[in-house]
Amino acid sequence: MTMTPQTTPRTEIDSRIAQLKSQLAHKKLDAALIVQNSDLFYFAGTIQQAHLFVPLDGDPLLMVRKDFDRARAESTIDRIVPIASSRKLPDLLRQNGHPVPHRLGMELDVIPANLYLGYREIFTGAEISDVSSAVRSVRAVKSAYEIELITAAAAYSDQVAASVLDILQEGLTEVELAGLVESRARQLGHQGVIRMRLWGSEMFYGHLMAGPSAAVPSFLASPTGGASVGPAVAQGAGFRKIQRHEPVLVDYVFAHQGYLSDHTRIFAIGSLPDELLQAHQAMLALQAEIKKTALPGVTAGDIYEKAVRLATEMGYADNFMGAGNRRIRFVGHGVGIELDEYPFLADGQTQKLQSGMVIALEPKLIFPGTGVVGIENTHVVTPEGLHQLGQFNEEVNIV
Repeated sequence: MTMTPQTTPRTEIDSRIAQLKSQLAHKKLDAALIVQNSDLFYFAGTIQQAHLFVPLDGDPLLMVRKDFDRARAESTIDRIVPIASSRKLPDLLRQNGHPVPHRLGMELDVIPANLYLGYREIFTGAEISDVSSAVRSVRAVKSAYEIELITAAAAYSDQVAASVLDILQEGLTEVELAGLVESRARQLGHQGVIRMRLWGSEMFYGHLMAGPSAAVPSFLASPTGGASVGPAVAQGAGFRKIQRHEPVLVDYVFAHQGYLSDHTRIFAIGSLPDELLQAHQAMLALQAEIKKTALPGVTAGDIYEKAVRLATEMGYADNFMGAGNRRIRFVGHGVGIELDEYPFLADGQTQKLQSGMVIALEPKLIFPGTGVVGIENTHVVTPEGLHQLGQFNEEVNIV
């Protein structure tokens, strides 16, 4: 297929910068200095090696080390200048009419300690504060432009899931099936990079596992883990051969023009035991209830509590979102240009939902020694509840 690379419109960048400035004013900060790739892409439209300076008063300044020409082609920021070293930041700011800020916000949730210490030396006398929550709050509510891209990503997720029906065969190993499915995703334009913010979190397309190996736990903040190809990866597809009458979990992320869709469907060769089919139906019913509950103004933690209560009433308390003491304490998470964005439908979360937030809702049941059933779809928060984007068949797909 042919896909034209898309640059972020000027109106989007201007709106995001304005929202960030409002957050700076609220936090009484003089400026923000953005350096992380996802945030650079969001606020500047480029991930070239750069520093984006956003002052409370005045226009933003993008200072690019590599590659300057590409940054100028990709970004709609008016003032883009080259920089040879981060040591030159104060001088470059002054040369462009900006006093060195007394209170500077930076993304302290993702900046390594050594870099942070270096910035403290560069900005001698400045107080460096964490601006990450403000950045993530701005990013949490998606514009119509962003929702359009995520909707397209969800449509591609549906196509990837549909390809499993033509590829799945008894005797294929998990990694063989994963390779074939991932090839289809790349043909559709999957960007090949899935960004996650939490330190130490990483993923390659997602989780594709069958039967008992899908229920093997891992380090990742996910209800599923996977036997994998070895301890250097410790998640995802492994070398086990797929068998008849076992659930095949395809929990894949489609990444389209920077934006993500998180999507899970269950497949099986032949059929599944009745108890697994019933468990899967229970998760579909739970999803339907949460979609009606997740309204603007509702607290994210309350949604999680309702999901746990429903799962318990259905008789699946010990298997919901993990097994035994390995259960994770969320049922959904924000998605956008990272897989772990605000809001988190998690235990104790006090953030309230807003229209335009995008949430991956993923009620799943994990049965050690047997496998995983459940569902995941990407949704937009609306005044009527969650608007589901993925449309591929949610029942167990029998091959």
